[in-house]
Amino acid sequence: MMSSGIGVFRAGVALLVMCGFSKSAEDALPELSPEQYFSTLQPGKASLAYFCQVGSPSNSVFLEELKEAVRPLQDHGISVSKVNCVQEEASRYCGKEEGLMKAYLFRGSILLREFPTDTLFDVDAIVAHVLFALLFNEVKYVTILEDLHNIENSLKGKANMIFSYVEAIGTPEHRAVMEAAFVYGTSYQFALTTEVALLEDIGSEDIGRAHLYFCHCELALDLTERCRRTLMEQPLTTLNIHIFVKTMKAPLLMEVAEDPQQVSTIHLQLGLPLVFIISQQATYEADRRTAEWVAWRLLGKAGVLLLSRDSMDMNIPQHANVAFRRAEKEVPVEFLSLNDADLIVSHVKNNMHIEEIQEDEDGDEEGPDLAIQDDEVAETVYRDRKRRLPLELTVELTQETFNSTVMTSDSIVFFYATWHAVSMAFLQSYIDVAIKLKGTSTILLTRINCADWSDVCTKQNVTAFPAVKLYKEGESPVSYAGMLGTKDLLKFIQINRISCPVNIASIQEAEKYLHGELYKDLFSFTSVSVLGLFSPAMISAKEHFREAGKQLRGSVVTGVYSEDDVWILSNKYGAPLPAMLLARPREGRIESVPLASTSMQDMAQILANAPLEAFPEIMVENLPAYLRLQRPLLILFSDGSINPQYRNIVLALMRQKQLDSFTPCWLNLKNTPVGRGILKAYFGFLPPLPQLLLVNLHSGGQVYAFPSSQSITEQNLRLWLRKLGSGLENPITTLSAQEWKPPLPAFDFLSMMDAPMSQPPTKKVLECMKEKGVQESAEQPQGAPLTTRRGPAEVLRIKHWNKSNWPKEAEESSQHHKEL
Repeated sequence: MMSSGIGVFRAGVALLVMCGFSKSAEDALPELSPEQYFSTLQPGKASLAYFCQVGSPSNSVFLEELKEAVRPLQDHGISVSKVNCVQEEASRYCGKEEGLMKAYLFRGSILLREFPTDTLFDVDAIVAHVLFALLFNEVKYVTILEDLHNIENSLKGKANMIFSYVEAIGTPEHRAVMEAAFVYGTSYQFALTTEVALLEDIGSEDIGRAHLYFCHCELALDLTERCRRTLMEQPLTTLNIHIFVKTMKAPLLMEVAEDPQQVSTIHLQLGLPLVFIISQQATYEADRRTAEWVAWRLLGKAGVLLLSRDSMDMNIPQHANVAFRRAEKEVPVEFLSLNDADLIVSHVKNNMHIEEIQEDEDGDEEGPDLAIQDDEVAETVYRDRKRRLPLELTVELTQETFNSTVMTSDSIVFFYATWHAVSMAFLQSYIDVAIKLKGTSTILLTRINCADWSDVCTKQNVTAFPAVKLYKEGESPVSYAGMLGTKDLLKFIQINRISCPVNIASIQEAEKYLHGELYKDLFSFTSVSVLGLFSPAMISAKEHFREAGKQLRGSVVTGVYSEDDVWILSNKYGAPLPAMLLARPREGRIESVPLASTSMQDMAQILANAPLEAFPEIMVENLPAYLRLQRPLLILFSDGSINPQYRNIVLALMRQKQLDSFTPCWLNLKNTPVGRGILKAYFGFLPPLPQLLLVNLHSGGQVYAFPSSQSITEQNLRLWLRKLGSGLENPITTLSAQEWKPPLPAFDFLSMMDAPMSQPPTKKVLECMKEKGVQESAEQPQGAPLTTRRGPAEVLRIKHWNKSNWPKEAEESSQHHKEL
């Protein structure tokens, strides 16, 4: 099962690195000649060596990181050195120019692995790669679910397994896993994957981070039974993994009959709380089953003990059935009455979260460091500063090449500054897009460093970084205004492959367009296409539609049909001219929207809202878009994917026009953990899930909860909404009237994101904005990016709710700004 050779590896591993580097008194990188180096090699010990010719250019960045890796590698019995070669040196590792780009790992005098130095980009990567190579037989690398099941089957009834997913080899998380395998490899089987598809196959929903599972295969005596898995929810660091593994070794449940304040367990020593299920002889069996269920749910997060009330002199309140003890010695035991096992688990998780927040708040009171409060972008960029990106996939522009490039090809230009952290973070997403489009896109991806070519950026009206613009011959540049990530930018580029609006030539072509057959490859990026219907005489309305479509280029596909037989489509879809058809091929729906007397700004607003889903999952990225609809939120909170039955109920009520006054949506607490804090703010505790709420942000800030005693059915939901409209339901809470404000004006991100759907201000207004603050302009040029802003409180204000159907107390405080 697990090789005993790991003990030999841990006895001593010598890592030698080869190139010129200055020594320090401590943790110096040894400099040896080839003869000296090979004479130091000992059987069973590993070494990494980097050879370079004396006097040749050194790989200074790699050597700097290598020197930093000396101490952690020595801690694992691995030494690090460099080997200097001279011209007449006969060693086969010397004299090769390509040798400067490789490091060599030996065990004794046997070469184990060659590493390209660009894979050893920092200390984490060096340690991770070396340990991964040395523990090759101990850490099983798996790519498919069948491989994982085969390993589990071989361990059932014998040993447990630690299975990890990391995004890539050489990341800090990979290093932490390999260091854990180095320590615990003789006790547990380790398995590793970098395949996100495997993570999805085992049922994980949050695939945007590294994962570590403890697989309890030793308990699975039946080969048909799957090994139970416990997910480590903390970030993958060496310390967190150590704590997690220690808790897995502790007993699942302990029975005690002493003062909870005097009990000592491994959990307290590791800084984790204790939960005592208070039992008595009459209910012992039921209490034990409850305690075991809670223990499995809290495994790795808290210790669970069964506390006997009958054999204690201690005064336990009669109403209490649970005792909760924090890890801090000074905090007294808390006695609670929680009649639901889910509530016990929720109480522990919520109070653990409070401790973390309190620690951060205390740190701020001691002295906030505003210099590092620009979220985590700068820290991430600094950490990744030496990772090599394939920049050659994009064309680097200069003052001399800019005009000639963008005038002769359809081009995407990324404007950035190397000193700007967000720019450098977004550069990685931009390169990811280039990788995905390699060899397939007709649009040229380019970049220009505005720190070097500021005149070019100024002429292109680039005043903030990062910025992305699309240039097409004979058209004004189109600015990208989406999220700074790979997915949204890729969507923007792919949709702009076609010129919007598209001129549709026939009824047959229009039908193909509406049913998603005309541009099949684009419907993986957008779920809706819009077709404007106009008679040949409706020139003004058609031009307004075209201008609105140009403003939304890159976010929605638009087309125009204005032939003499347009009345055929008008009659078929019940769309009196002028009109637009909103087609959703995936759902098989085509909606008609009349456009008579509709201004261009209103058309643009309709187009902007067209891609919004009927019953969306609310996330940080899309919340502003749905808040702009200015309707109360009907939110279903769920701990994972929602039951399809609930989706069908909501969609049915929407088809019946029962939810036109609301924005129905749902929130997955696993994808958006902040939802737990929201629920606790509403209820004072984390309620059982799923939980349906109506949150009215504009008029009093009331929050209404669907009755927990009722099942969520179409009839029950309709009756509940009718009671709300009649004022017969009482809110569970009213949101604070305190306006949300950013810590500093520079961090007013919500205001920056909230650009209203209107044409941009003129240059004159932009100049005034610098002096007098953000203002809206009455006269604005067409086709330019949106830049006007509103404050965060105005974002949350809702204007289109029918106040006559809302409880009177809501109207009294309607002037206050509320926060979600």
